[in-house]
Amino acid sequence: MMYWYGSHLAFWQVALMWLGTVAFWVLVAWAVFALVRTASGGSSLWAGDARPPQNAQRILDERLAKGEIDVEEYRRLRHALNASDRHREPVSGTR
Repeated sequence: MMYWYGSHLAFWQVALMWLGTVAFWVLVAWAVFALVRTASGGSSLWAGDARPPQNAQRILDERLAKGEIDVEEYRRLRHALNASDRHREPVSGTR
């Protein structure tokens, strides 16, 4: 009869067990984070949901391209946008 003393596990087996454990807990933490973020009304973590913010000039250009406004109104609104940009105070990046 053969008696084993110790675990007789190779180093790579122990390393795989540790990697599996760490990967499992990282997955659990990510799932909890995703659930909390989506439940609190934050943006979704999956790609395709978030769109970059658009500035007013780009929205105005898109409305003209879609035919929602005519050229006369486009020029009037663009002039109003440029006039309001000139009167706006510059935002300082330092505190």
